[in-house]
Formats: sequence, C-alpha cells, structure tokens
Amino acid sequence: MPIYEYHCHQCRRRVSIWWRTFSEAEQGTARCPRCGSENLSRMISRVRLVRSEESRLDDLSDPSQFGDLDENDPRSLGRWMRRMSQEIGEDLGPEFDEVVDRLEAGQSPEEIEKALPDLAGPESAAEDDSYLD
Repeated sequence: MPIYEYHCHQCRRRVSIWWRTFSEAEQGTARCPRCGSENLSRMISRVRLVRSEESRLDDLSDPSQFGDLDENDPRSLGRWMRRMSQEIGEDLGPEFDEVVDRLEAGQSPEEIEKALPDLAGPESAAEDDSYLD
C-alpha cells in the first residue's frame, strides 16, 4: 500500500493519501482528505531507513563523522551532540536537551556547568574522600 504526500492548493496543507495499489495511485485522482479539493500537487516524501543498532553504532565510531566538529566552538559541539543523539534514537532527557540548547546558543561548557551546578548530580567519588574512611 503506497502512501504519497501531496500539497493541497485549496487549504494549503500537506496531506498523505494511502492507495491500495501502485496502479490505483497512478490512475486515480487524489482528493484532499481535509477539504475535498482535487487541486493537489504530489510532493517528494521523506525516506526513512530502518537500520540495526550495530549499523548505527558503527557509523558513530567512524572518524569521518567528526569532520566538521570544532571542539573549541560550543555551537559545533552542540550540533554534533544533537546529531549523535538522533543517531542513537533514544530520548536522553530534558537535562541533555538543556545542555545541547545552551551549547547551540554559544554558551561554553564551563558557563553551563556554573549555571547548572546540580546537573552532574551529587559529588563524584573523586571529589568525595569519605569513601576512604
């Protein structure tokens, strides 16, 4: 069952239309499900590839992925972090999003650490010698 996207010139919306067969999509007349207009233009749809976790992790370890990363530029670091989190495909939580948003706005990691002191959680064992007692 092919799904095609169209731009409706009447209501100015992007709509998706499910066809039963490819031949029906070729020969049929598309009708906007929102306003009923037949004045539609077919759009190029986005393509999504299903990849294994192993394939995604292989790409993350590829040094060519770091080509445009400038570790001295917070914006570059933020873009890279966002791209890597999207590649992983998991929601890393609001704290991660906050840090990335601040990096993309140009805030340095040091400034972020000062502004969000509780972000790292309780003191790490390296800073807390009480475990040696």
